[in-house]
Amino acid sequence: MVDLKNVFEEFTNKKIIIVGDVMIDTYLNGSVNRISPEAPVPIVQFKSREHRLGGAANVALNIKALGAQPFICSIIGKDEDGELFQRLINESNLSSRGVLTSDERVTTVKTRVIGNNQQLLRIDHERTNPINSLSEFALIERVKEVAEKEQVDAIIFQDYNKGILTENVIATLIQFANEKNIITTVDPKKENFFTYSNVTLFKPNLKELKEGVGLTFNMTDREMFFEAVGRLNEKISPKYTFITLSEFGVYMGQKEEHLFIPAHLRVIADVSGAGDTVISVATLCLTCNLEAKWVAEIANLAGGLVCEKIGVTTVDKEQLMSEVLAL
Repeated sequence: MVDLKNVFEEFTNKKIIIVGDVMIDTYLNGSVNRISPEAPVPIVQFKSREHRLGGAANVALNIKALGAQPFICSIIGKDEDGELFQRLINESNLSSRGVLTSDERVTTVKTRVIGNNQQLLRIDHERTNPINSLSEFALIERVKEVAEKEQVDAIIFQDYNKGILTENVIATLIQFANEKNIITTVDPKKENFFTYSNVTLFKPNLKELKEGVGLTFNMTDREMFFEAVGRLNEKISPKYTFITLSEFGVYMGQKEEHLFIPAHLRVIADVSGAGDTVISVATLCLTCNLEAKWVAEIANLAGGLVCEKIGVTTVDKEQLMSEVLAL
């Protein structure tokens, strides 16, 4: 347990690049007391508006909350929301050196309408077409520049299928990272599922695994689950296959080793952002050379902790360390 405590202290020495789709999470909060006479929908009496960093930027916030130094590498629009994103970056004391702007992009904003502490509606403002070749080149060069100058320990690929992580960007940066012995971890989506060959850790959730390999099954059918994992590993050969299983906990696989860790009993308030926390914690644990079991255990705990809070939030380092030491 003393070693695990030292691991949390070691996080402060780590530098992590997060490359992928960034966004703004906007929350319109209010109360609901009646139904509209115009349509069968609730009327929300507006109380407050809140803007938070989301997507790959929320992963950066989690990395920062754990004591490490994050570098966001992405492309946003030259628009009002892009200016808001830059302000949020500055207010959060995050580096913006890896954030590029483009007239051809729209800064992604997810607006959630909350009434009586429940999400009633989400409005997405985004452009999901792939970035062009010039933008690809600019992003790749910026990631390489930051990685070499800062001597980063890992690169997280945070993919929301918004067009930043193209096949060329993914393949080029994985090759670069492997040549430089930089750890690579992936939070994937269906579009580029099999593009992430030879990464250190690949972390889909169960739904993404099923969609990616084209199989339908229940977690009670372990044979089909292992068939799905086998198909995934055959295609992309990650060093670690780490699958979040919601109420079933997590799975960690390495070569012929298979480990299932059950979920901890939680009062689930909101699962938004849990995947961001899990990939952040797992990546930092890998940079500290923790064995697979502890990578999975700690990341599993972290994901559960953020699910107890409403909205996209970051993990509490002290609370997580306390629960880890109590295992």
